[in-house]
Amino acid sequence: MQKIPLTRYTGLVAFLILFQACAHPKQIKKEGVPPLPAYYTIDDFQRVEKIDAHVHITEDADTAFIVQAKKDHFRLLTINVFEFTGMSLEEQQAFALKEIKAYPGRMAYATSFSLKNYNNDGWQEEVIGYLKESFSKGAVAVKVWKNIGMELKDREGRLVMIDNPRFDTILDFLAKSHIPLIGHLGEHKNSWLPLDKMTVKGNRDYARAHPMEYMYLHPDRPSYEEYIRVRDHMLEKHPDLKFIGAHLGSLEWSVDELAKRLDRFPNMAVDMAERISHLQYQALTNWQKVHDFFIKYQDRLLYGTDMRVSASDIVNNNITGPEGLKDHAHEIWLRHWRFFTTDEMMRVPKVEGTFKGLKLPREVVDKIYYKNALRWYPGI
Repeated sequence: MQKIPLTRYTGLVAFLILFQACAHPKQIKKEGVPPLPAYYTIDDFQRVEKIDAHVHITEDADTAFIVQAKKDHFRLLTINVFEFTGMSLEEQQAFALKEIKAYPGRMAYATSFSLKNYNNDGWQEEVIGYLKESFSKGAVAVKVWKNIGMELKDREGRLVMIDNPRFDTILDFLAKSHIPLIGHLGEHKNSWLPLDKMTVKGNRDYARAHPMEYMYLHPDRPSYEEYIRVRDHMLEKHPDLKFIGAHLGSLEWSVDELAKRLDRFPNMAVDMAERISHLQYQALTNWQKVHDFFIKYQDRLLYGTDMRVSASDIVNNNITGPEGLKDHAHEIWLRHWRFFTTDEMMRVPKVEGTFKGLKLPREVVDKIYYKNALRWYPGI
């Protein structure tokens, strides 16, 4: 066997070492620079860039949230909703665009579409035309709300669900255009229970304030399970649609049930808007399960609050004025940061009992607070 000269051998070794270094640049540690800590602390809250991926900035009072977001290093995704705030979609969009211009780099917005002409010929073309206009103005996603399935009716007076074929043209358009759909479809499971059986205070407060949406008072409406089945059927029909289930995908009561949908629908993610208390409630009895859920599905979970001046915790506590609203936003954002980044024992207004913070690794926190929003909402 021919022997390789020593000089050629050492040269080959040097080349392989150089190749390895170039192929794996993340493994090269800068001399004198210590590695980042594995976990964040409370003090890091004021230093880390974050995204609240579900708020509703629709009126002048809401500007206080934007001002506080700048101080707390948050960017905001404000979401337009058809027939939710008393404002038309055009008015909501105009306000969002005004605030985006006033606070550059601090906000993005998601559009929605009208259901007024649902039963008319040409409705789908009308909707797609409006959506195209919204996208040209910078919208990064589209929202559908629970009035589909709870209020919208066809010509025969029957409730219309999101898996109705009349939505297929619109959903196919979104999938082909790579536009994500945000869906608040159905309602939290507590809505089908009497007030004293509900698991978290926020749901009780909302039910009292919105009796028309409190399903326990409307036994003629479909069951909770039916709304989930219909939503899942819609996703089966449109497997290429990028879908973000608002409010933990209306499966807030069980990380096990939510995990089943995330496994079943690879193009599905969820935001946590106004449902973090449900995660805290589950952490009361099975902290490890909730913690492990975040580790396993760290690429599919987006931080959000549903912040708006009409929120129950703001109205019920008579929080008004810019300073009061800013203090409230800061308190909520900091409380959530404590839950996700520390293992402190905590008590919160919406949950009865004491639970431990999840103390998620830094890389997981970075995803749920920032990177996942960038991934699921390109352009945010």
